[in-house]
Amino acid sequence: MAKPGTAPATGPDAPKPDANKPEPGAPTTVDPQAGEPIVPDATFNAALPPLSDDLNAPLEPMPATRSEPLVAPAPIVPTGTMPPPATPEPELAQPLQPLGSTDTVPLVTAADVVDADAPEIRYETVVRGLEPIGLDDEFKSLSALEDGDGKAGNATQVNARAREDEALAVRLMKSLGYYDGVAVSTLETIPGQPVRLRAIVTATPGRLYKLAAITVTAAPTTPPNLVREQLPLRTGDPIEAARIQGAEANVSLILPQRGYPFIKVGERDILLDDETVTGDYTLPVDTGPRSSFGALRTQGDAVFDLDHLNVFPRFKPGELYDNRKADDLRQALVATGLFNGLGVEPVRTGQPGPDGTEQIDLMVSQTAGPQRSLAGSAGYGTGEGAKVEASWTHRNLFPPEGGLILTAIGGTQQQGASATFRRQNAGRRDRSFSAGLAANHSSYDAFDAFTGTAFVRWAYDSTPIWQKRFTYAFGAELTGTNESVFDFGRNERVRRTYGIAAIPAQAVWDTSDDLLNPTRGYRLKLNLSPETSVQGSVRPYARTMVEGTVYYPINDSLVIAGRARAGSIFGIDRDDLSPSRRYYGGGGGSVRGYGFQRLGPFEPVSSLVPDDEGNIDIGNLRPVGGRSINEFAIEARYRFGNFGIVPFIDAGNAYDSTFPTASDLRMGAGIGGRFYTNFGPMRVDLATPLNPRPGDGKVALYVSIGQAF
Repeated sequence: MAKPGTAPATGPDAPKPDANKPEPGAPTTVDPQAGEPIVPDATFNAALPPLSDDLNAPLEPMPATRSEPLVAPAPIVPTGTMPPPATPEPELAQPLQPLGSTDTVPLVTAADVVDADAPEIRYETVVRGLEPIGLDDEFKSLSALEDGDGKAGNATQVNARAREDEALAVRLMKSLGYYDGVAVSTLETIPGQPVRLRAIVTATPGRLYKLAAITVTAAPTTPPNLVREQLPLRTGDPIEAARIQGAEANVSLILPQRGYPFIKVGERDILLDDETVTGDYTLPVDTGPRSSFGALRTQGDAVFDLDHLNVFPRFKPGELYDNRKADDLRQALVATGLFNGLGVEPVRTGQPGPDGTEQIDLMVSQTAGPQRSLAGSAGYGTGEGAKVEASWTHRNLFPPEGGLILTAIGGTQQQGASATFRRQNAGRRDRSFSAGLAANHSSYDAFDAFTGTAFVRWAYDSTPIWQKRFTYAFGAELTGTNESVFDFGRNERVRRTYGIAAIPAQAVWDTSDDLLNPTRGYRLKLNLSPETSVQGSVRPYARTMVEGTVYYPINDSLVIAGRARAGSIFGIDRDDLSPSRRYYGGGGGSVRGYGFQRLGPFEPVSSLVPDDEGNIDIGNLRPVGGRSINEFAIEARYRFGNFGIVPFIDAGNAYDSTFPTASDLRMGAGIGGRFYTNFGPMRVDLATPLNPRPGDGKVALYVSIGQAF
């Protein structure tokens, strides 16, 4: 077997031969580029190490070529001992800096530095492709470019806003059913304006997707298909987000009114088909049990016990559940003003109700609120003067809902005070009982009276929560009054004292649409008060008044309102009546343009004293009132926003006769302003008489709360 050849070791660890000493017998070759001799092949092959025929032989150790290692060897640590600790860095050994002395100003980077001399970028926004599908205005209201008001710090900021508007345009198109819609934004410079850009957002709606199959997965209902009937979606309708969300909201709204208080509308699924450009719509609905009203429960800080709570519901146990009636119960309790927090929630009982329903109780969660309140009002009328009224009320001094009301009135022509006990919801919802005492002083052209009254009253009233078709009131009064009265026999004014016993009653039929600011419908009101006057002898009589009002809307902004009223006093002569019980016309609630109580019979002219020139100013005559009255009014109520303008014409008069006549009607006209609030309109009316008498004023002003009628 031939002995393999040998060659000297080569490589980075091989011994460095003397470059200047050639091998014996080897020709010397010089590299023409490097100027160094090239190793011949024979020399190179001779330097290779011998190879073994045994493939499993271990590798031969490589000769060491360095006298020192590159890395110092790790120290040898005896077993069971710890190595010596490393020398700590001096900076790490220092204590931490206190937080209070830490500089909290953030570092300023190069990106944060703004060149104060850099010009502000101005841009204009152009939107294309959205106007044909009706999204142009909505896009502009949400656009980041539009929100920037055409100003930016640099072009990068404008580009970021444009990218945001791309996504906005796509979302808006999808909301209308354009699921293939795309949007692209571009920036371009405006020639001649180096710091002005034009941002263009171009939208391509693509195809409009429409509903195909509509599937509702729900348990059987009574009546059948109740859920599907309350989902107003049809095959072929565009897949509009607002329409679909509104349809689902309608299901959530209507089913609790039809006996399903626990309905839960699940998450919809719409499967789009690119070929047919349609989408299959699926809606899961958990209807819960069909339910009927059960009993009331209560928890929390009880203001009312269960006996009084059961006065408020407008439903009976066993009736099919209707969440509108549950909401009405909550609103009626809130209207008492005695709660700081209140909740009315249905509670499952598992008990069977009628017609296969489940009985559902209502849990009333009560939290007591403040029971005392202060209130005030003010007004002014020509002839009536200014008047301010303040009241203090404790609404639950005598539970349940037995309140005490203290009232004081101050004005240029009226002063008084009263104390009233009133029980709200007395045995029946919205029925009240009142009893009280009042003392009053009135000083008007017609009379000057000091009056004391004791009264009781029962009433069944309308409220803003529940405006009723029919309401009523009745009661009893005892009045003692000392008044100035003109004695026609003596031709002078004297003071007389009257004792009056009355049983007043009122009935109202109301079809109007609002208690404080009606816009349609009509009202009929009848007042009847059998009375007895004691002034020397007993004289029974009856005071009556009938009034009708009508409201007719021309459009959403204009309402025509009209009123007619007539009153009569039977069974007594006018001069035997106390002046405060007679009828007078004129004023803000009567015929505007004339002073308060200035319409009707007057004292005789002979009662006046002529001036130095012998003239008599009949404007100084004092009214004496009458036994009958008639009034008519028509208004055009034009409203814009929270304001309104109301031109009006009034007519009427008071008469000495038992029944009113159409003769000698006095007419006034004017214009009013309205400011509409959540508690009713504020009214300011300016009027003038159209057929004035000598001495009537030219202008009359009225300021109050609420419409004239």
